Amino acid sequence: MVPQPAFVDFATEVYPFLEFTPFHRTYYTILQAFAAGRIKRLIVSVPPQHGKSVGATTLLPAYMLGLDPDMRIAIASYSGTLASKFNRRVQRIIESREYEAMFPETTIKRGTKPSGYIRTSDEVEIIGHKGELISVGREGSLTGNRVDCFILDDLYKDAMEAQSPVIRENCWEWYTSVVRTRMHNASRELIVFTRWHEEDLIGVLGRTEPFRELRSWSDIDEVGDNEWLVLNFEALKASPATEIDPRGEGEALWPEQQSRELLLSKRRLDPVRFEAMYQGHPSSREGLLYGDGFRQYTLLPRDIVARSNYTDTADAGDDYLCSVDYVVDTDGIIYVTDVVYSRQTMEHTEPLVAAMLKREGIRQAYVESNNGGRGFARSLQRLVPTTRIEWFHQSANKEARILSNSATVLHTVRMPEDWCVRWPEFYAHVTTYKRLFRANRHDDAADVLTGIVEREVTAASNGRWQRARFI
Repeated sequence: MVPQPAFVDFATEVYPFLEFTPFHRTYYTILQAFAAGRIKRLIVSVPPQHGKSVGATTLLPAYMLGLDPDMRIAIASYSGTLASKFNRRVQRIIESREYEAMFPETTIKRGTKPSGYIRTSDEVEIIGHKGELISVGREGSLTGNRVDCFILDDLYKDAMEAQSPVIRENCWEWYTSVVRTRMHNASRELIVFTRWHEEDLIGVLGRTEPFRELRSWSDIDEVGDNEWLVLNFEALKASPATEIDPRGEGEALWPEQQSRELLLSKRRLDPVRFEAMYQGHPSSREGLLYGDGFRQYTLLPRDIVARSNYTDTADAGDDYLCSVDYVVDTDGIIYVTDVVYSRQTMEHTEPLVAAMLKREGIRQAYVESNNGGRGFARSLQRLVPTTRIEWFHQSANKEARILSNSATVLHTVRMPEDWCVRWPEFYAHVTTYKRLFRANRHDDAADVLTGIVEREVTAASNGRWQRARFI
């Protein structure tokens, strides 16, 4: 009996030109767990041009048919033409000498022999077995018997399709009436997408069915039969490091092909689209609170009446410390001059904020005492004795504060013209912040901008600001 190769070894044997980075090895290891049946329902979102389809829709079907020549696999994409293209690539792999050496039992019809077996660009049968590979476009029909494994790769062609409510609804209808009706108890599903819209298939499934985020290798064995195992590969690492994706903050996923500098330039062009396609966090433009509505400045005004800072320390987990330096002119306009925006520990952020306060010549700093802020404020005072550090408790409802002050924030706050370059994550989280509060992953930046406006505009006009505590 020929030993079964690991998926990575199989891939390098039939496609020796492949480049394998740590990301690709992780991706292929997860796909191998799916091929072995350890994962029943898997969703992976991957940025464009990172090898998503080569692994999941070309190499994986060939590998799975080699492991089990009786398996019935269906590939679906946004068009029948693209799905057929994947099918033909799989067939060429199965015909190769390298594949035959690894999986001699899995063969397909060549020429006119043997008769009785189907081989077209849309369907191919495994000789001597029950296995077959079928390809279908979105909204196409699937006839015949059951399907043991569905691989759904990019069911939306582009942003225009994904933005269409009609196409999204048709996609969901096709999924429920065609894909789900062909499945049986042991069927497996793999969805590999570049995200376009928050209401795409992944978004709808996330609201209607149980999800488990894939953070560690143990999650593979602990996931329930009816749970989706979900993994999002961010082009620029923004979420906390995990065993599956241990990159540090801001590291590129495939720097040899898509460098950090290139990705940042793409983010500057369209932060909303970038967050969807490259970061896997889609949002609707019409639901944005601020969008690109901030006015920008080149030079600071001559007449400055205050140089201040506002800091909100991070909760445990995925929250950010947000510390913003700003100046106020005689007209009450607020100019943001520098930002520290980080998920790192206070031991790391305390010296960063202290250095910023010294560099900007800040005379007054306000620190929210919630979530350890009081201790943070005391540490700052020791590090920057020339700055008056005050802490205060913020007890008002965060959602109500942010929403009710949003117009004032846009009207009063000015950003430097290069803020998208200087503070890319801060920029992205501000410009993609949604009116629907619970739809936001991060509210730290919006909360601090609101706090600055409350202190410098709202409280200044009505005299009702609760006095901060001096250290």
